[in-house]
Amino acid sequence: MKSFFGLAAAQVAASLALCATSMITSSNLAQAADLTFNWKGDAGYSAEGSFSYDETTTPAIISESGAGSTKALQSLSVSFFNLSQELIGTKNEVVNGVSSNQFLNFNFNTTTGNLFGAFDLGTGTGIGDVFISNVEAPDGTFISPGATYYLYRNITAANPQLLDSSTNRIKASAVPEPTTVLGTLLVGMLGVALSSNRVAFFSRKPKKI
Repeated sequence: MKSFFGLAAAQVAASLALCATSMITSSNLAQAADLTFNWKGDAGYSAEGSFSYDETTTPAIISESGAGSTKALQSLSVSFFNLSQELIGTKNEVVNGVSSNQFLNFNFNTTTGNLFGAFDLGTGTGIGDVFISNVEAPDGTFISPGATYYLYRNITAANPQLLDSSTNRIKASAVPEPTTVLGTLLVGMLGVALSSNRVAFFSRKPKKI
């Protein structure tokens, strides 16, 4: 019986290991750090986004502003949702290291994993565009970066409507690396495979002599 389970385990492990080696090799080719962030307003509106940068070349502090080639960010996107969690706006702020937002403000400490300072993301000055900012006050004036984040929708190019606000901190979280997820899956798959073999072994009826 021991040799039966040992053989089954070896066969399953060999197959999974081959798959793991291929995936790990592929994931190591890119050294991009992928993170997500989210914010919740006091009235129930929310914002979610993601960003990435090259871990091998990015300094401890990422500081981006305006349109054009970025200093560190490879990608940055944000989406906004109303009280019913319906999508009301989305924007790819940075694509392949190029920002398309002239009002972009984004600061991130790669060591602590915290966003800080000026924050301004979202669509531009078009009617209906949605954006979040801690540097533009509800009266339209620009202020020093504050603890309050305001969510706006442009009624006109120069007249934003305040949708929501909150002092809730914008939290960033690292996306699990493929190798970590893969390891968890491999353990689970191996357990299921061995369990299936064990059930199959004991369910076999003895042959009549």
